Amino acid sequence: MHAENRLHPARARFLFSSTALALALALGQAPVAAQPRELPDFAELVERVGPAVVNIRTVEKVKVPEGQAEMNEPMQEFFRRFGIPVPNQRRGTPRGDGTPDDDGPMRRGVGSGFILSADGYVLTNAHVVQGADEVIVTLTDKRELKAKIIGADQRSDVAVVKVEATGLPVVKVGDSNKARVGEWVMAIGSPFGLENTVTAGIISAKQRDTGDLLPLIQTDVAINPGNSGGPLVNMRGEVIGINSQIYSQSGGYMGIAFAIPIADAIRVADELRAGGRVVRGYLGVLPDDITKEIAEAIGLGKPQGAVIRSVVAGSPAEKAGVEGGDVVTKVDGKIVDKAADLRRLVANVKPGAKTTLTVFRRGVTKEIVVTIGEDERSKKPDGDGASQPAPAAAPSAALGLKVSELTEAQRKELKLKSGIKVDSATGAAARVGLREGDLILSVDNVEVTSVKAFQAQIAKADKAKVINLVVRRGDEVSFVLLKPAR
Repeated sequence: MHAENRLHPARARFLFSSTALALALALGQAPVAAQPRELPDFAELVERVGPAVVNIRTVEKVKVPEGQAEMNEPMQEFFRRFGIPVPNQRRGTPRGDGTPDDDGPMRRGVGSGFILSADGYVLTNAHVVQGADEVIVTLTDKRELKAKIIGADQRSDVAVVKVEATGLPVVKVGDSNKARVGEWVMAIGSPFGLENTVTAGIISAKQRDTGDLLPLIQTDVAINPGNSGGPLVNMRGEVIGINSQIYSQSGGYMGIAFAIPIADAIRVADELRAGGRVVRGYLGVLPDDITKEIAEAIGLGKPQGAVIRSVVAGSPAEKAGVEGGDVVTKVDGKIVDKAADLRRLVANVKPGAKTTLTVFRRGVTKEIVVTIGEDERSKKPDGDGASQPAPAAAPSAALGLKVSELTEAQRKELKLKSGIKVDSATGAAARVGLREGDLILSVDNVEVTSVKAFQAQIAKADKAKVINLVVRRGDEVSFVLLKPAR
């Protein structure tokens, strides 16, 4: 056969498919459509992972101030009818098993967790067990076991508890660093106390800066109060996160949830099991994000790095020669994109270790070697300071504000009876002009007497309205209208 008479394979396939299509149409048959991909079946995953997921109940003794009025019976009935824990219950109120509670008022909580080891180590959230006097772990086989809190780290919101048992089912830990946006994931937990509840969705985003020190995984998996501490599971049946937070204006699920990456959680858990606390590095600076305008103005180019707004006197940073206005672009060769990266990278350095900071200063890039110190907040277990709120949970954090108390000496010098100091302002706070050193005197016409009072006032502010602050800067006092984050 002559070469010119041969049929090219690609052309042959085309003619064959065209002929098949014409024949199908001639016979009145519709072309066969491509088979759609089936939705994932989570049933097998539930059977594999479910037995290692536990319900966690906590009991905390509540100290009622002398003479404080207790909740009346109609209000208690309202709470009970809708399954809401009754605060400050009277002594003698029956427990769930029908026996009277003679230990005084109790605060009860519910959460989730999952078993890491067959000998009874369970991973959960720190806020699930914070302040608890008693922790009860319920297994899927209905066994109830008392648990001991091995350690709880409020800054990462990770806790480890231990039950006395052997041969327990365990989860398989995956690699959260390999998780991809858009992949299917599943959660198992006890929302509102409803044990072994399964929900599913996809990973919506990664590296969300909603935690204090850990970048979180964002999902659209339905998470509600009681899911906290439960596992986030991929389609291979591996735990890749701990369900920890939700974004909500109502207290319930609104389509956005956050999970602690399991790689970070396991690192924290290992330290808690080893010593009951997490040791973190300390640099002694107040970093802030750098804007595009500032980056261009100082010759940095792109807005990458953390600008140092202030250096703590006597800190490792000051001793090494770090200056206010420096822009830290790398820590030991690891890129710093924003201020949160600098805090996380430094926190992960072992105290006493030497670390190299790559710094952009007045148009020149230089390297500074710093001997990292130990963060004072890590020198005692969180249980010793359980009354202190976690930094990420502060209502003002969503506004971009970090504040602190004024000392008596400062009040006298400033001739103030009340007020708090702004330590840093980013996000919404920075946009309205607030900055470090400002003094906040009142919130919505209510005088601010302490940081606690300020946080309480911010927490109850109407989210649909602006917050009215009276701010003093130097000798001048002005009104600042701050719009809450939605």
